[in-house]
Amino acid sequence: MKLLLDENLSRRLVPFLQTVYPDSTQVALVGLEQASDRAIWQYALEHNFAVVTKDADFYDLSMIQGAPPYVVWLQTGNADKAAVLSLLLDNAQAIQDEFSNGLACVELAA
Repeated sequence: MKLLLDENLSRRLVPFLQTVYPDSTQVALVGLEQASDRAIWQYALEHNFAVVTKDADFYDLSMIQGAPPYVVWLQTGNADKAAVLSLLLDNAQAIQDEFSNGLACVELAA
């Protein structure tokens, strides 16, 4: 699985995700900085990404549109980059399992 980090998540996380989530990236790195949620959703759909966000709007889209793309909704508040990275890496198998079981959105809390 490859992740597309929303604008509210640091692009500096991308290199640290590569071993577990190869080919992951962040929206600014693919020219989607300040893009609408719909544009990001469409990009993720066309390029087989799961969207990782702190934005409830992507949860709403996943409930309306279904998957793909899948959504990882982080309930972390102002957690630092290390905490976000740990949350994504430590829960990689659980995320994959939930998506395989038909969930369109997985919520993770710190």
